[in-house]
Amino acid sequence: MLVDGDLLFEDGAGRARAAVVVNRWLRELPSSGCPSPRSWVYYARTARSWMEFLAERGVGLFDTRERLRAALSGYAAFRAVGPVAARFEATTWNQHVSILSSFYRWAVAESYAPAEPFTYRAATVAFADQVRVRQINQATRRTPKAHVTVKYLERDFAELFVRALGGLGLDGGEDSGFRGRQVARNATFGRLALTTGLRLREFTFLLVYEVPPLPPRPTGIPIPFPVPAGVAKGRKYRTTWITYEALAGLHRYRELERALAAGGSTWRPPQAWGEPLVVTEADGVGGTVNGVRVRWQGLVPADRARLVDAAGGSAVLGVRGDGGPFTAWASVFARTSQRIRARFEPRFPNVHPHRLRHSFAMSTLESLVGGYYRQAARLATDAGADGALALYLAKADPLMVLRDLLGHASVLTTEKYLRRLDMTRIYRDAYDRAGREYGLIDEAAAQLEADAEFGDEDAG
Repeated sequence: MLVDGDLLFEDGAGRARAAVVVNRWLRELPSSGCPSPRSWVYYARTARSWMEFLAERGVGLFDTRERLRAALSGYAAFRAVGPVAARFEATTWNQHVSILSSFYRWAVAESYAPAEPFTYRAATVAFADQVRVRQINQATRRTPKAHVTVKYLERDFAELFVRALGGLGLDGGEDSGFRGRQVARNATFGRLALTTGLRLREFTFLLVYEVPPLPPRPTGIPIPFPVPAGVAKGRKYRTTWITYEALAGLHRYRELERALAAGGSTWRPPQAWGEPLVVTEADGVGGTVNGVRVRWQGLVPADRARLVDAAGGSAVLGVRGDGGPFTAWASVFARTSQRIRARFEPRFPNVHPHRLRHSFAMSTLESLVGGYYRQAARLATDAGADGALALYLAKADPLMVLRDLLGHASVLTTEKYLRRLDMTRIYRDAYDRAGREYGLIDEAAAQLEADAEFGDEDAG
């Protein structure tokens, strides 16, 4: 909440101050599509900065539209070319504009403000047979094309990264110059992120009880992998998938390396986290926690970090050597990236956890477009396996499948997301492979046509 410097909440006439109105808006954020406490703090700081700027210029938070528009113009200049310490990058400025516009829309609807300072234009967005009209805030700044900055790992780099996490070299043999620890855990979780598309907190706070059972025999089609609502973005439950090999690796880690670290461990959460939550009688759905039956679905990361398995150690799947929960994945991935660049491949990028999610999206789309999963689905059906997922893979549009796996609200979001990652390359490669396989592309004729294009350029 915001508090004025004089600690008063009303003016001389008994009317609520602007800070009180802002606090009412902040209190409604958890029920208006903003469930993250970190976002609440960011929203409050954004509103405070705007209010301080207005106060210095004698403009009220709910002043007339003309005065607010003039103040907004000054604020934009202040954040763009003002003092160095006050300047915002375009992306930060656009975030502030989005937050302030949502506040003013709320304030107008609740009759606190007569008008808002922003101007909008209508933009039409179309995908397939879906057409939507969006309101574009004119106060936003242009930003660089997103595909310039967002990267992903190709298959060879992804495999190199997993090997390096496991202390292996380029050829898959032991890297004699590496002296790391917990390499089985690191490689297992690297492959988990690459084959499921889980976000950082989704795999960091995955519980040991939530690992899906391993099918009785290897399968070419992916295996459903539930993502608990308590750790998913927006607390929205979804089901992604995992390969048989990656799931088998999770089971090996749980039964061997993790059992050695957590079995009999006396680890307990720090006092600052709260009292330990001791788990007994656990299964894949829930367990008894401090004598009360609970479902894992509803537990948020802060709850999961305090869970203690009755057999010893944390109930989180990825643990440290002392049995406590391991959370420093960003550091592990960054150090591994640096080692790969120094020892094996100078072109290797810095890998942060979300880059593995991008890599999952691209490799999955490539397999979907190329027909790999459709072929695997047919084989699974012929072998008498469960036909539900096989039918889904064989009939569904690739973007629809990827939308469900990533947990996007619409296929439009998935399309925009993939465009940042060079989606056209996936379709182009699939077209080329299919053309060669079925004799639809004449390589010699294509080369002659390309040479003629350059010949025309030289002649012209």
